[in-house]
Amino acid sequence: MKARWVKRALKGLVIATVAVAVFGFTVMNLWNWLAPAVFGLHTITFWQALGILILSKILFGGFRGRPGYGWRRRMNERWQQMTPEEREQFRQGVFNRCGRSDVHV
Repeated sequence: MKARWVKRALKGLVIATVAVAVFGFTVMNLWNWLAPAVFGLHTITFWQALGILILSKILFGGFRGRPGYGWRRRMNERWQQMTPEEREQFRQGVFNRCGRSDVHV
């Protein structure tokens, strides 16, 4: 049982390391390809690219599980508490705001 856990942990660590490396090199290559030509900025190293990646995750994504899951769960709870009439009224309101008033679900 313990050997199986260790094997899974090592496999996860290898996958995470490869993913971080791929994302880091992707950010670095995109930056070094676009930023100097478009904005006149300097090229960056792999470690600076990882820093940019982490900074963007903190600023735009956070580190709290699946993004958007809390909103989906709350919306699903509200949906379950609605009556069929309220659901239809909600659908019509969404379709009207999106410019699709001819849709009848």
